[in-house]
Amino acid sequence: MKATTPGQDFVRGIWKENPVLIQMLGLCPALAVTNTVKNALAMSAATFFVLTCSSVLISSLKNLIPKEVRISSYILVIATFVTLADMLLQAYAPVQHKELGAFIALIVVNCMILGRQEAFSSRNTVYRSLLDAIGVGIGFTIALVMMGGFREILGIGAFFEIPLFGPNFEPWVVMVLPAGGFLTLGFIILGLGVFEQRRKARQAQGEVA
Repeated sequence: MKATTPGQDFVRGIWKENPVLIQMLGLCPALAVTNTVKNALAMSAATFFVLTCSSVLISSLKNLIPKEVRISSYILVIATFVTLADMLLQAYAPVQHKELGAFIALIVVNCMILGRQEAFSSRNTVYRSLLDAIGVGIGFTIALVMMGGFREILGIGAFFEIPLFGPNFEPWVVMVLPAGGFLTLGFIILGLGVFEQRRKARQAQGEVA
């Protein structure tokens, strides 16, 4: 693994190695529950909580966990924090808890979270593991909110349940259906690809000049 600074640990998960838009991890909740911004934020908050807490705990206990059972130990830690997140959402955001349904429990098998424990938290200090988890969590939140906002505006004609268009607006029903998640993700990735291509072209022109 290439040596990085604490600042790089934090920033890379937000943009350069965004778990959803770049690495294509955690797509199940990203596609399933981002039909509104509130649902996207609720899932992001639950995932952020699980990711940061499990990263800190696993980094703290990395020297005590036998190598032979490390994966099962990571899953046990993640499942514990998922249970806590599920209980907190049920207590403080019952509407979103009902909307998210089984997808909260599925955070346990989110390869993004397990991957960060295996690739980073189990090999680095608590401080750097926390920075990495916060960066990845922010990147995950940005991706889900982008998708949720796009789908809610076109599929419902509102943002945060606030109507944006007049009574004559015809909602794009497909955007709040599962197919809308795939379309939205595709449009966002296409836009990022075009942006990156143009950025590289401008850099190349600057070097030539």
